[in-house]
Amino acid sequence: MGRYLIDVRVMPRERLLDPQGNAVHHALAALGFDEVAEVRIGKSLSLAVDAPDAASAAERANVMCERLLANPVTEDYVVVVEGEA
Repeated sequence: MGRYLIDVRVMPRERLLDPQGNAVHHALAALGFDEVAEVRIGKSLSLAVDAPDAASAAERANVMCERLLANPVTEDYVVVVEGEA
């Protein structure tokens, strides 16, 4: 059994409004950063998961996202196994 480092990125779905992202976008424009076309705000999680292999660690992380870490109605997520710890 190994310990695998996993990065999880959770973002609001593209079709949904992102009020936090809109607020930051407007603030950046007010500060003169007009080159920013869009801001989306999500969350990033780092996990250390004990599992027999990388595929099993990724599967467990996916289950964690489905059950707790992401809202399946409003958010999408990406799980990336970075490697063994």
